[in-house]
Amino acid sequence: MSPNENTRSLEAGIERDFSDKMSYGSYLALDDLLSAQHPVSRPEHHDEMLFIIQHQTSELWLKLVLHELRAVRTRLAADDLRSAMKGIARIKHIQRSLTEQWSVLATLTPSEYSEFRDDLGASSGFQSYQYRAVEFLLGNKNAAMISVFAADPAASSLLSGLLEQTSIYDEFIRYLSRRGYAVAPELLTRDVTQAHVYDESLLAVYKHVYENPAGNWDVYEACEELVDLEDNFQLWRFRHLKTVERTIGMKRGTGGSSGAGFLRRALELTFFPELYAVRTEIGR
Repeated sequence: MSPNENTRSLEAGIERDFSDKMSYGSYLALDDLLSAQHPVSRPEHHDEMLFIIQHQTSELWLKLVLHELRAVRTRLAADDLRSAMKGIARIKHIQRSLTEQWSVLATLTPSEYSEFRDDLGASSGFQSYQYRAVEFLLGNKNAAMISVFAADPAASSLLSGLLEQTSIYDEFIRYLSRRGYAVAPELLTRDVTQAHVYDESLLAVYKHVYENPAGNWDVYEACEELVDLEDNFQLWRFRHLKTVERTIGMKRGTGGSSGAGFLRRALELTFFPELYAVRTEIGR
């Protein structure tokens, strides 16, 4: 084989001069993006780059999840259920990417992490305002969380705004009411700054839907999409917990939490309790 047989020549039409054209790098602002990794360990520890990029890419995906959740909420409010479910389908794929990323961070051994963990100071994933925003949009409202971001006016403003707004579950319940389902009036006027709690009357609505799927197909399908969404979120939480356990064991978190114990308690939280409770009722 001659040296040139294992190369691919550039086609004549391929752009080469970007002196006055937008390029791939300029469109994506790669100069900014790829220069945003600033290890703080001294001497710089090799594995800190993994730690930084893992969390930065997670934040990018969370930004997209927020973008899609806002659109889902708007579409539900406009009675556009099909488009809303398309948005949830995309979010589910993003969630899979987020969950799979834990396997990369899990390659960081306790010995490696201990070499630079103290350099992180009080910084912690607990302080991810985008993660909290996602939880607020899904319905896990907790006003006390906003105090963590008192030193960040933009983050505090975002979360305060979302606290006062409806979640996607609030909007789904309101959509059901407009469709003629027997939603209790108090669910339509509840204080949306509070996390949704289990409601027996809503369980009856879902029981009707699940016992008559053919006559309620779009709503039946939407309910299952929401369950998928929560399942994926819980899988993410679980993988987070297990990655923390294998990396730092039962040490306290850098941000002051109890670490694995705090993450384990999060597994008990639910966004759509009636959609899980209805499973016990079907077939009785």
